[in-house]
Amino acid sequence: MERLGTGIGWRPEIADAVERMPGIDWVEAVAENLCPGHLPESLLRLRERGVTVIPHGVSLGLGGADRPDEARLTALAERAEALGSPLVTEHIAFVRAGGPLTASPLLDAGHLLPVPRTRDALDVLCENIRIAQDALPVPLAVENIAALISWPGEEMSEGQFLYDLVDRTGVRLLIDVANLHTNHVNRGEDPAKALDELPVEAIAYVHVAGGFERDGVWHDSHAHPVPRPVLDILSDLASRVTPPGVLLERDENFPEPGELERELGAIRGTLERAGAQVPKSSLPEPVTPRETDTDTDADADMDTDPARQRLALAQTALLSALVGGTPVPEGFDRVRLGVQARALAAKRADVVAKVAEELPQILAEGYRPAFLAYAQGHPMTGGYRRDALDFAEHLLLAGRPEDAETRRRLRHWWLERSGPAPLSGHPAARLARATRRVLLRR
Repeated sequence: MERLGTGIGWRPEIADAVERMPGIDWVEAVAENLCPGHLPESLLRLRERGVTVIPHGVSLGLGGADRPDEARLTALAERAEALGSPLVTEHIAFVRAGGPLTASPLLDAGHLLPVPRTRDALDVLCENIRIAQDALPVPLAVENIAALISWPGEEMSEGQFLYDLVDRTGVRLLIDVANLHTNHVNRGEDPAKALDELPVEAIAYVHVAGGFERDGVWHDSHAHPVPRPVLDILSDLASRVTPPGVLLERDENFPEPGELERELGAIRGTLERAGAQVPKSSLPEPVTPRETDTDTDADADMDTDPARQRLALAQTALLSALVGGTPVPEGFDRVRLGVQARALAAKRADVVAKVAEELPQILAEGYRPAFLAYAQGHPMTGGYRRDALDFAEHLLLAGRPEDAETRRRLRHWWLERSGPAPLSGHPAARLARATRRVLLRR
């Protein structure tokens, strides 16, 4: 397996610090935040220095019931080519549900949700990964995710699920040891058992991150220091195999550069004590994504449509309960689903505040409670920017905020960003025109 070395998640907030950090062999950037024709200057400078950059996707939804969206796959491929990346990564998760397979509205979680470890889900995931592998110019690695909830009636452990996935597709693995710790706390899963069952030879690299525990639930925040239990799992993994690369993730609450460097030092020290070696990076030779596949033809002939239908119904029922307030599906822990629903709403509020930063400025302390109240009855269906506009429209049509000046500023913001009145006769266009007329009169 090719060697990457020691890396850190590149984020705009710490771009300058990352460029100055010693011993950074490679970085990982969120693919959806990059434009191939206008790459950040910081990433270009890193590339010129020979630092490997890997795009990390978060929106494909490879574990969803639908086949991967061609436009999203094309976008991910373009980013890999623009960065000269040796591979791309995504998640074993679903992020959307509903739509044609269930004849119901499409719902968007705005976050990564776990797939059930069942034969149906595995069949669908294998086909989705093969579709992605065929569309990408470089190998694909997929990441195990952190979860607050467990699916009832699962047929495999996480390690068994991943082993079969690799065996059938030849896909590589991005193992997040922080997520193994999260699932240990939240779902009672033994990290050592998961490592026992994993095909460690398929590991492309490893993620390390921090989180926090509250009321017996571990939240994978990526905004806190890496705790000792996560480093212990890294040590266990490194005693079994030399990880080709290890990367520190941090997405929020960025500390001083010196603190990040100390965390990287702790990671290196953990690897050294475990006997692993993490050499300096070099660009790998291309490999065939299905290099370990022994049953490709048989799997390719499999009709996954019935499995997709069953999976779609199950995922839609779960996501509708989480974001739409519908009844909790049978077999799920109601309390834990409540925790997950609140976490999704909080994540949604945070991201909307980033993509539409004027909203928390206009609404001040009233932004968060107003958005969380709105989210309870209004699932996201069109992405975060659409969500921001819909939230503002909802408040204005309800005559809120009560303060006239704040309401005026919010109305001006909405009208400026909602665009001109559509010209078509589509019902949605007529509704948009009617909404604008109402708000213009206020």
